[in-house]
Amino acid sequence: MNGVSTIGLALAPDVIIIALGMVFGRFLDKNLWVALDKLCFFIFFPALMFSAAAARPIGIGDIASVGMAVWILMGLGLGLAWPLRRLGPSSFLDFAGVWQTAWRFNAGLAFVVAQALPQEAAALMAVAVGLAVPLANVLAVGALARGAGLNVGSVIKAVLANPFFLASSAGLLVSATGHAPPETAAVTLDRLANVAIPAALLSIGASLNLSVLWGLSGFTGGFHLIKLVYLPLCALGLAKVMDLSVIQTPVVVLFAALPTAAAAQTLAARFGADRRGPAAIIAQSTVLACMTLPVWIALVV
Repeated sequence: MNGVSTIGLALAPDVIIIALGMVFGRFLDKNLWVALDKLCFFIFFPALMFSAAAARPIGIGDIASVGMAVWILMGLGLGLAWPLRRLGPSSFLDFAGVWQTAWRFNAGLAFVVAQALPQEAAALMAVAVGLAVPLANVLAVGALARGAGLNVGSVIKAVLANPFFLASSAGLLVSATGHAPPETAAVTLDRLANVAIPAALLSIGASLNLSVLWGLSGFTGGFHLIKLVYLPLCALGLAKVMDLSVIQTPVVVLFAALPTAAAAQTLAARFGADRRGPAAIIAQSTVLACMTLPVWIALVV
């Protein structure tokens, strides 16, 4: 199966689940979706982030190459999206809810994309995800906490106490030390992790209507250009500057080309930001990635 078919088949269920959420959202009580968001925030996504970060042992060489590259790319996403502030909502909290989509990434899809890579490169994708998840959460929680009007001390406290950060950091610690949790605990976490993305996508769909899904603007279009076009281009340049190997380069480029994460909507809602902004970006990004990801795969694999 070629890269186009693989990505299309991988993303099709996400699009269908979002559509189901749009249908169910019309007649199910809104309190159900609030409760689902809380489950995602406190249980499902922390399990997913722990599992992703703990997926593979991480060495110093991995951190110095692939890790440094993905951290730089997330920083670029943050910086490139900041000028869109003037086109976005007047509330900084609502903007922060959307802003995080410029550097967050679909961790589940990362492992699907890895199937198009040689085995050694596929293992490095797990390293990229494991190293990127904690920083993605630090940046997102920090921005949303500031948007919520918290002072510096409270922002730091919010970051350190955030379930996403705690889970991803714990996973990274497990990966670095090589001490895996007991099998029963690991299986339990994996099963909870498997619920995270479908649950979040249903909630995203429930908050959308068709006009929002297809209503690209200069603001939302700017985020998609950054996430799906500019960052992969930056990754190609970064690979040359850092002299990454032929195994590392496709990993970094395809990591940069991933659509944004469903967790962005869950986190935004938790801080009181308007969840419709990130929900629209996530849904649009998922659909657009069906067209952009196969192009990047063809270029680097």
